[in-house]
Amino acid sequence: MADFICPDIICLGEPMLEFNQQEDGRYLPGHGGDTSNCAIAAARQGASAGYLCHIGYDPFGDSFMELWKAEGVDTSHVRRDPNAPTGIYFVTHTEAGHQFSYFRAGSAASRMRPEDLPADYIAGAKILHVSGISQAISESAAQSVSAAIDIARANDVLVSYDTNLRLKLWPLERAREVIHAAVGRSQIVLPGLDDAVQLTGLEEPDLIADFYLQLGVGVVALTLGAEGTLVATPQERRRIAGRPVTSVDATGAGDTFDGAFLAELAAGREQFAAAEYANAAAALSTQGYGAVAPMPKRDQVEAFMKSEPG
Repeated sequence: MADFICPDIICLGEPMLEFNQQEDGRYLPGHGGDTSNCAIAAARQGASAGYLCHIGYDPFGDSFMELWKAEGVDTSHVRRDPNAPTGIYFVTHTEAGHQFSYFRAGSAASRMRPEDLPADYIAGAKILHVSGISQAISESAAQSVSAAIDIARANDVLVSYDTNLRLKLWPLERAREVIHAAVGRSQIVLPGLDDAVQLTGLEEPDLIADFYLQLGVGVVALTLGAEGTLVATPQERRRIAGRPVTSVDATGAGDTFDGAFLAELAAGREQFAAAEYANAAAALSTQGYGAVAPMPKRDQVEAFMKSEPG
């Protein structure tokens, strides 16, 4: 085992520079990437968080290194690739919601390999968090996620998995195969309702929760947008009501939920209380544009929970 202090929560995946469309048509630069967002959201709640990824030796990569340092996210195992770029994406907004356009082919993150993983670093954590996107960007990235899960499970580290389906990256049948296999090796699963409907073929939240529990999951937190979250374990389930806010951009809401939920679990709180807290954090994150900028800190979440009926 490592003789250094490992973060409680380690996230693995691809960070991407974000350009988010504003009401006047201009694009606001920011930071994104689902698992990077999760690490930052967790850190803003006071959790110890670290990130595992590859990024380019380019200004976008520099920007992420500065961001993670400012947010208190450990980057001791972030690798810089001089031969591949940091990915970018654009967010546009329509009446149907927000839409993503990605430019990530051949990115540094897509070149991650299982042999690149720092086993001691993962083994020293409480929670490893990965996602469907982490697996979809390349075959070697998918293999790396699987290897990271192997390391975590061998060392009694909880595995957290967000399905985060992106059909622009892979076909649905392949996504189902890979994602369901990973879910079956995870203790905590954090699907969104829209993704879960496509992945499972089911529409009722309780049936979706049953589907994931039958794969061997210990905790399912199925996010339902403004309707809140269904939290289910093999012994109990509860609907956690959403928190009403005036929302302008839900780009990072799911990732904010993930980070806040895992931060609460890492601090020893039970899953239903963790979901109450994470619902509030996610609601607050929709009140500004971009994935990272509107993410609240703990004092904001706690004040919001006191001011609103729970």
